[in-house]
Amino acid sequence: MPGPALPTGRAKAPSIFQQPRMDISKGLPATKSHSDLHIWIIENLKMVPVPESAYGNFFEEHCYIILHVPQSPKATQGASSDLHYWIGKTADAKAQDAAGTFTQQLREVLGDATVQHREVQGHESDCFHSYFHGGVIYRKGGLASAVNHVETNLYNVRRLLHIRGKKHMSATEVELSWNSFNKDDIFLLDLGKVMIQWNGPRSSISKKARGLSLTCCLQERERGGRAQIGVVDDQVKATDFMEIMEAVLGCRVGNLYAAIPDGSINQLQKANVRLYHVYEKGEDLVIQELATCPLTQDLLHEEDCYILDQGGFRIYMWQGRMSSTQEKKAAFSRALGFIQAKGYPTCTNVEVVNQGAESAAFKQLFRTWSDQPCRNKHLGGGIGKRNQVKLDAGKLRSQPELAARLRLVDDGSGKVEVWCIQDLGRQPVDPKHHGWLFAGNCYLVLYTYQKMGHVQYILYLWQGHQATTHKIKALHNNAEELDLMYHGALVHEHVTMGSEPPHFLTIFQGQLVVFQGSTGYDGKGQPASATRLFHVQGTDSFNTRTMEVPTRASALNSSDIFLLVTARLCYLWFGKGCSGDQREMARTVATVISKKNKETVLEGQEPPHFWEALGGRAPYSSKKSLPEDVSSFQPRLFECSSPVGQLVLTEVVFFSQDDLDKYDIMLLDTWQEIFLWLGEAASEQKKDAVAWGREYLKTHPAGRSQATPIVLVKQGHEPPTFTGWFFTWDPYKWANKQSYEKVMKGSLGAASAISEIIAGSQDSSENGLELGPKGSSSSTSTCTSCARPMINGGLPREQLMHQAAEDLPEGVDPAQKEFYLSDADFRDIFGKSKEEFYSMAKWKQQQEKKQLGFF
Repeated sequence: MPGPALPTGRAKAPSIFQQPRMDISKGLPATKSHSDLHIWIIENLKMVPVPESAYGNFFEEHCYIILHVPQSPKATQGASSDLHYWIGKTADAKAQDAAGTFTQQLREVLGDATVQHREVQGHESDCFHSYFHGGVIYRKGGLASAVNHVETNLYNVRRLLHIRGKKHMSATEVELSWNSFNKDDIFLLDLGKVMIQWNGPRSSISKKARGLSLTCCLQERERGGRAQIGVVDDQVKATDFMEIMEAVLGCRVGNLYAAIPDGSINQLQKANVRLYHVYEKGEDLVIQELATCPLTQDLLHEEDCYILDQGGFRIYMWQGRMSSTQEKKAAFSRALGFIQAKGYPTCTNVEVVNQGAESAAFKQLFRTWSDQPCRNKHLGGGIGKRNQVKLDAGKLRSQPELAARLRLVDDGSGKVEVWCIQDLGRQPVDPKHHGWLFAGNCYLVLYTYQKMGHVQYILYLWQGHQATTHKIKALHNNAEELDLMYHGALVHEHVTMGSEPPHFLTIFQGQLVVFQGSTGYDGKGQPASATRLFHVQGTDSFNTRTMEVPTRASALNSSDIFLLVTARLCYLWFGKGCSGDQREMARTVATVISKKNKETVLEGQEPPHFWEALGGRAPYSSKKSLPEDVSSFQPRLFECSSPVGQLVLTEVVFFSQDDLDKYDIMLLDTWQEIFLWLGEAASEQKKDAVAWGREYLKTHPAGRSQATPIVLVKQGHEPPTFTGWFFTWDPYKWANKQSYEKVMKGSLGAASAISEIIAGSQDSSENGLELGPKGSSSSTSTCTSCARPMINGGLPREQLMHQAAEDLPEGVDPAQKEFYLSDADFRDIFGKSKEEFYSMAKWKQQQEKKQLGFF
């Protein structure tokens, strides 16, 4: 039932959209065509470009405009752009008005294939944070000139940064005082030539690692890699660094407090969605509640506008392609009016989407979604049929993206082992009966195959609809035992009867039969004799399953094929809507189920004995069951955490393999499957991963099926059905990456160097610090330069290329000769930037260095 109209007063939009302060008359402001990200700061009510070196830095007194235009080769044709306007927490009303005006004008230039976002400092969307892999820096005050947004190699710095966040890190400039510290977070004392990272005593190893990553990023961006980094893990032992910190902050008095919870929104809150119709009635604006979850796409009409409220966490404004220009201009003002009327915080995120350019997050709030045009409310409409993709088994190994889309690691020709869970243990199933499963039982199916010359495993945990809780628990316990036997190399896929993934069907070559009950086999290996009815679904050996159904006429369907096994013979009943491929597969399955004589029966020509065996005639369905259209749903990647016992997901919008970290548990939702990726160092919460997958499905606003397969993937054992969703995948990536512990261990004993730098700075009055007594060099505090040489770029290429170690200029590290090139020379020789080069796998770096004379 539609809810009452929400009073919002006049339909008239505020002046920020009626009186633009600056006209963008020559189209889009100048941008760099090779870049997918463009940022402007609002300065003196004008849009001023921010230099790329300053991306990720935001001054609190300003507003910014951020435009993201997809450039990736994997970006789908017609992919939408994202346009954000960001409001600093102390930005004045004029700057906010100007940002809103420019955003609207830019949207008009960019067209309707643009998603607009309103962002408020400290409450930004995951989409916004996903642009800044090195983290976001909130800087105090305003900016005298955009040209000096960030000066590289600027050492006259003295600030304290509070680093926090999960996958999306941020650093906020706070008061230079011990009062700013807490037990749980990371803090960075930045003194120009020296950066000291202080780790809270209750901070996790993952927080410390991510904090160090942000610190190193700052060192590279703002100091050209020249600053020294110190890390305080234990302030009792780190006497050198603590003396430096106390020289700046004074002596700490009293105990540290716990951090204030960040107020993360859990999945249950995000599941509460409501759709409102927005329209004008006379001079008033009416907002009428239409529906709650699960929502259906046919509620949206192309001539109207709608507000979708996701539990007050985010407000979406959907605009039909036939809605008026005036309505589109008023989108943000209407959304803000709705937020005010509902009593939501002013920092609530707003996303404006146009029909045909909806974000992946918006689409997944609906039970189904088709990219076909939404229907006109006065006309009929429907969802287009799914394009069928035929299997080419030979390409599965060489094209992981094909394997991922078809959900097949191979053609099922690997080794298969099956165990039935009985008496809390596992009993091997005779290979002759591998494809025979019972609804009252649970089974383990171990599949072994080859990938790039290495043996890989998938362990399917199959659960029948009639299985008891004891059997289900025993299924999981036995799976863990097998995993230990294989040293953690098994990929676990949780499968529910009737929702088996394509590869599971493939390994049985179309001969999977699920019987009712939990009875075993007689001496000949056949099910107990009885009149039974089986529903055969599928057209080939890669998609066919046969399920026993109740033996009555109402179970029939004109579009499919059924096998009726009686004491005398086996009937093959062909519905009028079945295809030749279906008939061929049914004949194969019939020989597996019954050795009795077969009699083909066409719908409408059944003999009397056929109906007698079914208990008499009865009405039955003629509706064809079509596969779910999932082509419009894009894969989404989330970081999982449970800070207060409730699942919290942080989305990585433009994801890559770089977003998978050893400390993470990540959830990849491909709509047909849920992957839980377990980092090798995420041992604390690995046991919760499957439960998190189930909670995600249970609380999903679209009313997702609880039978959706859940796949546990361990770092280093990723199947192609997982890696194929990533644009590129380097199987050796993690072998070349130093862990936080190794970085720390490899840099011990250098703390005295920092004291010397500080002392030198004091002598030259660059920092003006008054240090206490110098600490000894035997301190267990840590100093690191993030594995980069102490001096940066600028040496002529002739002094570095093809030179032996003894012939290099003084101070050059022979193992990293290329680093000392100027940025221009580096790009000219290597064809890429230093950042791109060092993000490559180590073996690829070495290969290029050998070829170009830098090894």
